[in-house]
Amino acid sequence: MTPKKTLRNLITGGAGFLGSHLVDRLMKTEQEVICLDNYFTGRKENVNQWIGHPRFELIRHDVTVPIQLEVDRIWHLACPASPVHYQFNPIKTAKTSFLGTYNMLGLARRVGARLLLASTSEVYGDPEIHPQPESYKGSVNTIGIRSCYDEGKRIAETLCFDYQRMHSTEIRVMRIFNTFGPRMLFDDGRVVSNFIAQALQGKPLTIYGDGSQTRSFCYVDDLIEGMIRLMNGEHTGPMNIGNPREFTIKELADLIRQRINPELGLVQKSLPADDPMQRKPVINLAKKELNWEPKISLEEGLELTIEWFESLIK
Repeated sequence: MTPKKTLRNLITGGAGFLGSHLVDRLMKTEQEVICLDNYFTGRKENVNQWIGHPRFELIRHDVTVPIQLEVDRIWHLACPASPVHYQFNPIKTAKTSFLGTYNMLGLARRVGARLLLASTSEVYGDPEIHPQPESYKGSVNTIGIRSCYDEGKRIAETLCFDYQRMHSTEIRVMRIFNTFGPRMLFDDGRVVSNFIAQALQGKPLTIYGDGSQTRSFCYVDDLIEGMIRLMNGEHTGPMNIGNPREFTIKELADLIRQRINPELGLVQKSLPADDPMQRKPVINLAKKELNWEPKISLEEGLELTIEWFESLIK
């Protein structure tokens, strides 16, 4: 009987929020993991528990520079994903999406690896169709302050499908909707971490606009499960992975205030340019092809996330 092959996985952005949770899942399935990160938003402490393990390797590297490795699977997650970080150096963000994806696809082609691209719901822009199915082509400002990320991910998807057409490279494209959970950065500018951080510090919660804009929040464990099923399945994508339960930003603020301090007030500020007014995935494709849908409610996930943030400030 031929022994089962141990897959060697490369995770770019592996020390980041999503990447480190993926590292945990793969390490628990007896696979080999190479974690690659330049630590712009990733943190070594996110993968500390695996350092020294014989099946784990940590490499400090920037994906905009080519790298030669022998791997079976490439999970391409490297790219700052919150507005605070991707707008800090928008040219670098665009280079990460384009050159980083180009380099990883080149590696996948050379070694015959399957590549999963962590794309984003931001490819839909400020949508004119609600909720958003994969067939919707988007409404994106090509020259706005968010374009480095939105358009960067769109060209990354383009590269993936061109490599598939030209070189028969195996690809999987995943469009990630708002995700939250432990290991989010305290100051990453995303709405869940912003609200929790402000509430734990006794500050009023900052709402941009009137708080009527909507988002759909997926807990990180559900997201990683969907990611693994997509990589291991036969469907190329693009595929939405997210929670279709929709909340206004004001409703999210109220949930977090109720849990931490109901007496906290709200502060309104102007809505940033090109900020989407609605965001909700159609996940029929994921249900059909992956037998996947989220299991953890926003309320349950917030409890776990708040507990983690509380542990940081004790």
